[in-house]
Parts: sequence; C-alpha cells; structure tokens
Amino acid sequence: MSKTCLKCGKIFDEVVEDPAAEKYPACTSCWKEWTTYAVIVMNEMRLDMSLPEHRKALRKYERAFFGLEKGIGEIEKKPDNPEAQNNHHHHH
Repeated sequence: MSKTCLKCGKIFDEVVEDPAAEKYPACTSCWKEWTTYAVIVMNEMRLDMSLPEHRKALRKYERAFFGLEKGIGEIEKKPDNPEAQNNHHHHH
C-alpha cells in the first residue's frame, strides 16, 4: 500500500521500522531526518523522556517538523511556554 510522505510529498511503499512514522505518514528518509533532529532537540532542551510534559514538548516539535504545528521555529530552552495555553490540558 503506497503512502505519500507528509514531509517531502513523495509516494513510498516501504514499511518504516518505527510505527510512530506510520501516523504521519513519513517515508524512511524523512523519518530518519526527524529522529536525528529529535536527538538535537532533546539535547538542546535537556528533555527527559520520563517526564510527560517533556515528551509533549518533543511531540510538538515532531508535529512541527512534519508541518502539522505552526509557529515552532527555533528550539526553545524551556518546554512549557505560555503560548501553549491553546492546547488541551488534562489535569489528573
């Protein structure tokens, strides 16, 4: 089943190893590009993947990378920014 990569727009048939890539969908090369960039983001922002809000911050960059989130350009140093108030916050 061929899919169109959200990032580069090319049609691809290959199965991407990471099931997370399926949801965009992202082709292998764009997903590899993202995973490389993700490491940079995590290092720059000192993200701790055991913290939900840090995972959420990374997911935001992931979505921005694939063009689903607007307005994220440069890496911010702190994950929780006031502008993020328009997101749905679930308090447990």
